[in-house]
Amino acid sequence: MRKFAAVLTAVATAGLIVLPSHAVAAIDDVAIAEIQGPGDTSPLAGQTVTTRGVVTAAYPAGGYDGIYLQTPGTGGNLDLDSHDASDGVFVYSEALAGEVQVGDHVEVTGRVSEFRGLTEISPPAGSWTVLDEPAEAVKPAAVDFPLDDGQRESLEGMLLGPSGDYTITNNFTTNQYAEIGLAAGDEPLQSPTNVARPLSAEYDQVLAENARRLVTLDDGASLNFLSSANQDTPIPWLRPDNEVRVGAPTSFTAPMVLDFRNDLWKLQPTDQLEADDPEPVTFGSTRPAAPENVRGTMQIATFNVLNYFTTLGEDYAASGAGTCTYFRDRDGNNLTVNSCTNNGPRGAANAANLERQQAKIVAAINQLGAGRGGADVVSLEEIENSAAFGIDRDTALRRLVEALNADAGAGTWDYVRSPRRVPEVEDVIRTAFIYRTDAVRPRGKSTILDVPAFDNAREPLAQEFRPSRAGSKDDFVVIVNHFKSKGSGSGEDADQGDGQGASNASRVKQAHALVEFAEEQRRKARTEMVFLTGDFNAYDEEDPVQVIEEAGYTNVTRELTDKETYQFDGLVGSLDHVFASTEAFETVTDADIWNISAYESVGREYSRYNTNVTNLYTPGPHRSSDHDPEIVGFVTRGRGSR
Repeated sequence: MRKFAAVLTAVATAGLIVLPSHAVAAIDDVAIAEIQGPGDTSPLAGQTVTTRGVVTAAYPAGGYDGIYLQTPGTGGNLDLDSHDASDGVFVYSEALAGEVQVGDHVEVTGRVSEFRGLTEISPPAGSWTVLDEPAEAVKPAAVDFPLDDGQRESLEGMLLGPSGDYTITNNFTTNQYAEIGLAAGDEPLQSPTNVARPLSAEYDQVLAENARRLVTLDDGASLNFLSSANQDTPIPWLRPDNEVRVGAPTSFTAPMVLDFRNDLWKLQPTDQLEADDPEPVTFGSTRPAAPENVRGTMQIATFNVLNYFTTLGEDYAASGAGTCTYFRDRDGNNLTVNSCTNNGPRGAANAANLERQQAKIVAAINQLGAGRGGADVVSLEEIENSAAFGIDRDTALRRLVEALNADAGAGTWDYVRSPRRVPEVEDVIRTAFIYRTDAVRPRGKSTILDVPAFDNAREPLAQEFRPSRAGSKDDFVVIVNHFKSKGSGSGEDADQGDGQGASNASRVKQAHALVEFAEEQRRKARTEMVFLTGDFNAYDEEDPVQVIEEAGYTNVTRELTDKETYQFDGLVGSLDHVFASTEAFETVTDADIWNISAYESVGREYSRYNTNVTNLYTPGPHRSSDHDPEIVGFVTRGRGSR
């Protein structure tokens, strides 16, 4: 019968006879493993088959519109060295999904195809039967990741019972698509150039291992929870009072189906997960209540404050200085600037959103800088350069200090004033220093490095400091930086495909210029104590960092912590650094990276306020930025450890 059906189909395909759509000849009694085949595409693609299986998952709503079938009795303990073809397959039919339940024994006739890498059967209406005959139950396959692509293909569409350790490595789209990237093991995935030199053998090894370790947890739906159609549908996984942070340990409490969608291998629940449903996984708590107690007589920190602007988008547009577009909440209210013409503001759209943003930044800095082990000097990046709007250059910086003091107490903080001499052309964002007035005071004026190397970035800002009740022997210099970003570049700055992103050539030039500037400032201050801080837009093993280290500086937080400051594309690494000169590093006691932002869902930012009916915003320090602050302690001669 099977051979005759195949011949009949071939004849029909050749155009010798025409079969009505309801009578297309099918290859009968085809096992699901035969449909899947041993490769990444079905050997029966384009043909019509009849197969049987047990329903392991059903998605009548949410956009998947189908079910998963698996051969009765399969699964359990598998030998992946010999198991080369999957026993599960997706059946694409919204009507079928609405008629059956998990556990039903079903016979289906339909056409086999590959839909963006997922093998599926598409049955015409009515071409299925729920069978009365009993079927041996499917057993979740006992499988541990990491798995290579071949092993994953042999499990595509099958019910799995994942065991072993898993860690959240990507939550960037969780508030939009309810996806959570997981890494097999007890650590998130590392950016390759954070741990290996570009294009080295170790770099290639990290790339390959990342691919084997990654699998994405999904919600059994294709909904965009930020679209107008779904903003009133609560987001699964996330709540105002939970975490779901990068680095969190993850355990499975229910079987999942392995499938392939949107170029990702995913683990799907057996039905669409909605916000109030029991979750098939548990996530550990990893959110630190405070930074670690960094010992020493003096502490310095660095923090990228995510485009803190007191010049508001709506006010800028109303003044006629330019026009702006915005990101909006589900009620149509402007939240934050998308873009403004004439190099306009980049932060909050209006006063209400500035207050939300500012509340988070103030909480972060005051909890970073209050009490035992707190920061005495904080370098800031991505704060408004108010001179770009025709007002005093320090206006936004002064506003932030006022807000910090309103929370911490009058006079707790002050800021380093801009020098009289500033570059003729500057970016609309800048670097800055704030400091605790009871702990330290500036010595002399601040200095900005104005050289061509920084024409496409923010110029370094240097300041000499002296601890309170100390003499000149305890003076130290801090230089705050914000190198060119990785996002754009042409010519020699084009992305070289080595993992360092665009504009690496510019960042290398900036590193060389910074080293020379640091030596000038060291001689000027007559001190050997120099710290280079900020957002260098370069991971630990990239060329700009090598330049600085080869000049004799130590990457303090890399030496003394195992934490990272940034998450991008499901990979973690440190773009932010505190480098210490040889003599300065000899006095360093401790360091910490306070993971309050980069590991949190972006849905908790002020810029995502009320974008879904589940409002994730809270005024605390979590997701106050997209970078995490670093803090370093060191010992001065003038007074003992506090």
